[in-house]
Amino acid sequence: MKELILKYLQYLKVERNASSHTITSYRNDLEQLVEFASSELQLDSKNLEIYQIDRLIIRLWLGQLSDEGKKRNTIARKVASIRSFFKYLFKRGFIDNNPAHLLVIPKKEQRLPKTVRTEEIDEMMELADLSDPIQVQEKAILELLYSTGIRVSELTNLNVSDVNFKQQQIIVLGKGSKERMIPLGKKATEALTNHLQNRENMFTSKSDLDAKKAFFVTTGGKRMYPRKVQRLVKDYFMRVSEVTQKSPHTLRHSFATHMLDAGADIRMIKEFLGHSSLASTQVYTHTSVERLKNVYSQAHPRAKK
Repeated sequence: MKELILKYLQYLKVERNASSHTITSYRNDLEQLVEFASSELQLDSKNLEIYQIDRLIIRLWLGQLSDEGKKRNTIARKVASIRSFFKYLFKRGFIDNNPAHLLVIPKKEQRLPKTVRTEEIDEMMELADLSDPIQVQEKAILELLYSTGIRVSELTNLNVSDVNFKQQQIIVLGKGSKERMIPLGKKATEALTNHLQNRENMFTSKSDLDAKKAFFVTTGGKRMYPRKVQRLVKDYFMRVSEVTQKSPHTLRHSFATHMLDAGADIRMIKEFLGHSSLASTQVYTHTSVERLKNVYSQAHPRAKK
């Protein structure tokens, strides 16, 4: 069973070019299913055979997840991972029947993205002490996230060669290894330029070739990593906003929502965000409608009568 999971994860990495986040999530889902099946069948997980995980076992597991109060979105992802796993096994001839073939993926909850006001963004950008090289980099990170709407993984993978100051644009490697070009605004360009002038001072004897290529580096001289950026953004949000979701994705949501509110074409926003489908971008139209409703409710004399 373990070998089949490893083969599948390798398939996701090599043939499907899945992100490390996706691979980790799918691995956890499959390991949880194996643990549940072993418990139900009163077997050691090492002795569990793939054919022993039938449709009933899968449905019992999903039922337990629901009873435990797991969110619908979480269960939907687990169903997707299980379906993908057994589809792979069936197509490669590892199993004769696919027990997950008729599983229905629960409809995901439509949650509006969390955003912050432009005034709070402006206040956040003024917090950094520009006499401190570390905070110069922090401001560059914040400006880049908000000015371009890129994902945190795209930011940490950014190399110096990906930034074109003359043309004021960056090249980003997104999901599925798809490249896209994003323009830089004046504020972001200034922040990135200031950081680049101090970047060499952040290298240490432990800095490797990858770090030397990276646009953003840690205080230890290594390439910046997502968790570090997440903590950084949360720290800055704590000082200026009451928004419940204090993460880099909130800056991405704010970028898209503020662009849409200002009249940007949603198809252009799709290209900025690197969405493969316009449906993924449509959620921001709901955010703007909610804002319109709030303005109408507060401003129109007959709105509440």
